[in-house]
Amino acid sequence: MSSPFRSPPVSGTRIATPQANNVPFDRYRDSEDAEPKAGLEEFKLSVKEPASGEANEQDFLTGPTRQETLPAWRHTSRLATNSPFTTPGNNESDNVLPLLANSSRAPNHSRKRCRKPKLTRCLLFPLLGFFVMLGIIQFIIIACGIVITFFSDDVDRFSVLRWQHEERLGANGSHWPTDFTRDIIPVGCHSHNDYWRPVPLFSAIQAGCIGVEADVWLFDDELYVGHTTSSLTRQRTLRNLYLNPLIKILEKQNPITKLHPTVDQSLQGVFDTDPSQSLILLIDFKTDGDATWNTVVEQLSPLRTRGYLTHFNGTDVVKGPITVVGTGNTPFNMVAANTTYRDIFFDAPLERLAEDYDIDKVGSQGFEDHIPEDEGMMTDRSNENVGQGLSGLFGDEIGPDTFNWTNSYYASVSFRQSIGFPWLLHLSDRQIDKIKAQIRGAHQRGLKVRYWELPSWPRSLRNHIWTVLVREGVDILNVDDLQSATKQDWRPKFSDWWH
Repeated sequence: MSSPFRSPPVSGTRIATPQANNVPFDRYRDSEDAEPKAGLEEFKLSVKEPASGEANEQDFLTGPTRQETLPAWRHTSRLATNSPFTTPGNNESDNVLPLLANSSRAPNHSRKRCRKPKLTRCLLFPLLGFFVMLGIIQFIIIACGIVITFFSDDVDRFSVLRWQHEERLGANGSHWPTDFTRDIIPVGCHSHNDYWRPVPLFSAIQAGCIGVEADVWLFDDELYVGHTTSSLTRQRTLRNLYLNPLIKILEKQNPITKLHPTVDQSLQGVFDTDPSQSLILLIDFKTDGDATWNTVVEQLSPLRTRGYLTHFNGTDVVKGPITVVGTGNTPFNMVAANTTYRDIFFDAPLERLAEDYDIDKVGSQGFEDHIPEDEGMMTDRSNENVGQGLSGLFGDEIGPDTFNWTNSYYASVSFRQSIGFPWLLHLSDRQIDKIKAQIRGAHQRGLKVRYWELPSWPRSLRNHIWTVLVREGVDILNVDDLQSATKQDWRPKFSDWWH
């Protein structure tokens, strides 16, 4: 009976086995366990170089048989010797410590193969996490902005409701007659397009703005307030939104009681914390200046008769709780017509007042660019409605002293058209020089400086411009964001770039 460990005999082929060398197989196994190195020297397989015709057949028969008779660690040694990742000089060491040699090379090869994917993951995962966090932050900012847009309106309405509630309940021990604006601090900001606010006039007063703006349109002897004719309604008039509420507020601020039987010689203004502060009512004439002028003068009569209007008496300007300034198509010739009394002041063109500055070096438009070519040949005053600071003017009569504190209050210009957009996200030296020249020229004539069409985004740029303008001496900021302007915390923040 043949042994199960012996390969079947094949004719013409000699196979070396332990039995062929007259050594029992069990003895070989015992010697292998006891002395591996001795067994290695004793049993060596001799493989004859096959003939050319018998190469394939002999390799096919001897290959598996040889591997069956070798010990397990020897198989590993032979594989490691034939591996392309080993060097020829390490064959002897591989025979001595075959398992250790293989284990020392396999991790190195694995690290080489895994190094590139690990490097990719190390770069990809932090970058992906950064963009995810950026998206989360942006989502939170947008969500908070949406909430604030709804909540801010409620705050404005709540302030008005508080005033109405206190009026119905009457005064108690915690109130006094002039406490309508008891906790409001006035700030030098102008509520641009104030009629867009949730509660016109009251929203600006609640924020502390000292200036409000109303665009008026004349139809059927009535002044309607709105940005365009499509936004006009019968209820939104200059009287309803501004004139009548101002009269009511000022009557509260100037009460007559048993303890205070006479009106103060200097009337108190809207703000209880600063009674001397005048509220500027900027009226933007949208329709024909000459026709709109008479209606505006007529509707201001209740404020005029009560002495609430700032006015020029022929020699001095008498300050009142309300200062009315005309802009847009307001005719300058009608503002300056009365030399002994005027209570509507002009919004002068700031760009024409720049002192010691060459306007041509920055490519700005001169006054001739605003006036039609044939207007210089006219002998009468112009009745054209050519916009803010230019209506009702004759070109030859424009001089250094045309606009001054007796006929004008503001000196304004579009920031975008006059100064330009700060493309480097900050004002250049040339832009700041022009701002300084315009401010200097307006202040020399006793006028207050106001820029409109300021950049509003990003907020860091807007805050930068606000800071520069206030630092250089601008008297009032033309703003849409009342809360940010009145807080006066304009330091750049990371979140400003996302609004």
